[in-house]
Amino acid sequence: MAQRAYYSSAAWAFLEESDDSILGKLTAASTYNVELTQRNAWLEEVRILKDQLRHFPEAHLFLEFSIPRMGKRADAILICGGVIFLIEFKVGACHFLSADRAQALDYALDLKHFHEGSHDASIVTVLIATSAPEPARAVCFSKGEVAPCIDCSRTGLDQIISSTLKCAAGEEVVPIDPAVWVQTDYKPTPTIVEAAQALYRNHDVSEISRSDASAKNLSETASEITRIIAAAKRDQEKVICFVTGVPGAGKTLAGLSVTTSLMNHENDEHAVFLSGNGPLVKVLRAALARDLKNREKTSIQEAKRRTNTFIQNIHHFRDDSLETNAPPTNRVVVFDEAQRAWDHHHTVKFMRQKKGQPNFDASEPEFLIEVLNRHSDWCVIIALIGGGQEINSGEAGLQEWFLALQKRFSHWKVYHSNLITSDEYAGNLDFDRLVEGLDSHPRKELHLGVSVRSFRAGRLSEFVHYLIDNQPEKARDCYRAIRSKYPIVLTRNLEEARTWLRAHARGNELSGLTASSGGRRLKPEGIDVKVVIDPEHWFLNGPEDVRGCQYLEQVATEFDIQGLELDWAGIAWDADLRRGRGGWDFRRFSGTKWQSVNQQVKQQYLLNAYRVLLTRARQGMVIFVPRGSSDDPTRLPEFYQPIADYLESAGIPLLHSLPSPT
Repeated sequence: MAQRAYYSSAAWAFLEESDDSILGKLTAASTYNVELTQRNAWLEEVRILKDQLRHFPEAHLFLEFSIPRMGKRADAILICGGVIFLIEFKVGACHFLSADRAQALDYALDLKHFHEGSHDASIVTVLIATSAPEPARAVCFSKGEVAPCIDCSRTGLDQIISSTLKCAAGEEVVPIDPAVWVQTDYKPTPTIVEAAQALYRNHDVSEISRSDASAKNLSETASEITRIIAAAKRDQEKVICFVTGVPGAGKTLAGLSVTTSLMNHENDEHAVFLSGNGPLVKVLRAALARDLKNREKTSIQEAKRRTNTFIQNIHHFRDDSLETNAPPTNRVVVFDEAQRAWDHHHTVKFMRQKKGQPNFDASEPEFLIEVLNRHSDWCVIIALIGGGQEINSGEAGLQEWFLALQKRFSHWKVYHSNLITSDEYAGNLDFDRLVEGLDSHPRKELHLGVSVRSFRAGRLSEFVHYLIDNQPEKARDCYRAIRSKYPIVLTRNLEEARTWLRAHARGNELSGLTASSGGRRLKPEGIDVKVVIDPEHWFLNGPEDVRGCQYLEQVATEFDIQGLELDWAGIAWDADLRRGRGGWDFRRFSGTKWQSVNQQVKQQYLLNAYRVLLTRARQGMVIFVPRGSSDDPTRLPEFYQPIADYLESAGIPLLHSLPSPT
């Protein structure tokens, strides 16, 4: 097991050990060069802890404890009297900042959610600003929960510990064995932004992802892809590899893992991560640049220059390849959401009319394969395929990739997941005909079958599938299995939804409002889906920014949020997808009234839009269905009441009938 903490000791031994010895152990354990400022900060922390822990020799202390999900370390963790104290220092700080409290609380929540030994533990979070005056405070303790962050000067920690232990004694808290606790499994589930940042810092996917048997091991999939790439290079072959997965299963994470593992520009294995999802590319690029700027104290322009080559928009890659017939720099290309690549008709029309290419005659998959095929020896395409994720006209699904291979690239070797033939990915296609004449090889490791986005509820995607598929009884059964850990609630009042989101999101957990792009009559409720958000600001800016998701003012549509995620989501459900006789009734708002949507493909896009919205939340969601107005023919109550009735029939309870969150 990797070293969890740089330093671990019983408090009595820590008190007797010299400062220089402790500092030496911290420095030796660090994988980075330790700057003088860090050494001085550690010495200050050690001196404060020695002064404050004199009355608690029975405690156990960990310094620089790993928080794998974020690729960071908590300054100190103290286990005493059956309580876990997570202590974060701000050496030299004169004030207690909300961002610092949120950081400390994030670490505590990470332990609570992902560290097996901390699931049922009581965790108290303490922020020590070493130059701040002693604040007025009240200790808040709740058995088995994460307490709100407590502000503390350099001299108040002993009082916080004493007061907490008095409260804990009345709750009969079970003692914690530090030696056992530190060895229990850590099963982190990072957000895609956290994962990209950690992987870019050279963390291995196994360090930041779950590894339990109940979730598909991302390392297993990443390792299989790595083997396929190595074999292609060794045998000088051209290979395409199709990876499938349910929403939130970690396809993008697996692709990013492969890309970062090949960021060695001294050899010929250059890799790039491509996506046609503009918001995803923009958010990940901005997140990497911001993180690099903060870590290396470089300019944001330099940080962007260094990180932008790692993740690129697939359409820019395509356009650059039109300017030359030379092979690209990259030999390994990961295409995220490959099922959304444009079909032949859409691509030809766009390229001839918008790009001045009158002779262009290929689908996007065919052209992209042709670009990699320019290499004379070997290359690998990793196509990440999601089920039920096509949400826009012209998106090809799986068929165009295999048609292109049969038409021009039958000499390529094809690897695919063993479940790619299922309806969720292949639809009503005859897969045997798609692979006819191809050198194809199924691999079970290339399917990710369990959602790890919703780490509290592995069956969320199953619940959403049944809900969308008009099977409310099965959806109800699924929800019974997840509701204790993953709350889903229904409200008819938007402000009630906002209140619920604010009550549940803690630390830097993200909450936000989402809606279908077709939800045009949510506007009277204060939700205007026509207002364009900036994804970078919406996902990455703090709760004080009106452009950020946590302000709960601007709404993201399925196009803004696909491939990304929130901790707590509010979903506004409009009359574009309403209930009819025994099923869904599909509508679009045009001019002054709703019109029926009769084309099957557009009906599927609408279903997929709501599927995307319903699978964005990691920890829980509230669904807002308006009441409508009998005075407004575009928002009649009979449009909305059947939607609410159907959601209740699927087991989703009305919010006003529930107790308040603790």
